[in-house]
Amino acid sequence: MIGRSVRILLVVLVGAFATLLPAGCKSRQENQAGSGSQTYLFCFWNVENLFDDHLDGRENRADKEFDTWFAHDAHALRLKLDHLSEALIRLNNGKGPDILAVVEVESRRAAELLQEALNSRLPDPSLHYQHLLMKELAAGRHIAPAILTRLPVVGDRTRLHGSRLRILEGHIDVHGHDLVVIASHWTARVTDEHGEHRDKYGDQIHGIFRAMYASNPQVDFLVCGDFNDPPDAPSVTEHLRAIGDLKAVLQPRGDPLLLDLLADKSAEAGWGTHFYAGRWEIFDQFAISPGLLDHVGWSCDPESVQTVNTLVQPTDKKRRPWRFGNEHDKHPRGASDHFPVTVQLRVQGSP
Repeated sequence: MIGRSVRILLVVLVGAFATLLPAGCKSRQENQAGSGSQTYLFCFWNVENLFDDHLDGRENRADKEFDTWFAHDAHALRLKLDHLSEALIRLNNGKGPDILAVVEVESRRAAELLQEALNSRLPDPSLHYQHLLMKELAAGRHIAPAILTRLPVVGDRTRLHGSRLRILEGHIDVHGHDLVVIASHWTARVTDEHGEHRDKYGDQIHGIFRAMYASNPQVDFLVCGDFNDPPDAPSVTEHLRAIGDLKAVLQPRGDPLLLDLLADKSAEAGWGTHFYAGRWEIFDQFAISPGLLDHVGWSCDPESVQTVNTLVQPTDKKRRPWRFGNEHDKHPRGASDHFPVTVQLRVQGSP
């Protein structure tokens, strides 16, 4: 009797759990069967020191180097923009990502130059990136997150969070369904050896999520960024509260949790996004709310997450990201010292 009861309980739990799974965890046929839904590609990329063509007199030593170089060398800036835009437009069947979040952008002008470079590669005006969400800031360095998209946005809800923190909140609105995007760039290990500042980033972003979740447990909330920590670091698991346990995210005990889409990936097995201190790391990540794991409004296919690890120098046996570098580098230039990461999102039809 006990064994039979356990089997019955397991069947009930599995059946109930299956109803909570996202479309991406079901079969592709079931995914495609959803009526009135649309699929979009989301991409995050640390674009490595994208500065504009204006001499802004930046005081930080690293900022001053790139501010001066790109302001005085139009060819170098054009090469940088060409390499970034070429790599991005190759994604999504030659259309480029529908939503693009980037970090290490000096100014709104720099983001506009990337926007123009992308649009120049898209003959169809309906595919142009019409919207740029960004707030400039100086947080140690004068580099900030930005969001570019061809989808409708709620521009007046764009904001930065925290004092001198690179945490940008943007809102994408399709068919009346709101997608909250947090694009972030956490403190580098060079200046935060023990991780206290990265812990602060995790706390701040989870606080934003927790407040939204409290008023709407179905909030569609996506965090992306260069965390400068791997998915198993305390800044991610304990402070951001982003984990790889899907069941725990769907059935939290206590504070709401986020699902880290790269938590179960191996940096050495093709999922690494950055080669740091002689080893591969997954620093660039996505974390999503339970609201993106249902069939209401926006949803996410966790199985669709990818590291775009093809942007490498042909002669590099380690197949590291092909960086653009600085003014003094003599090597052939790539696009960035990070790989992009992508994931598929789906939004239902009119509410």
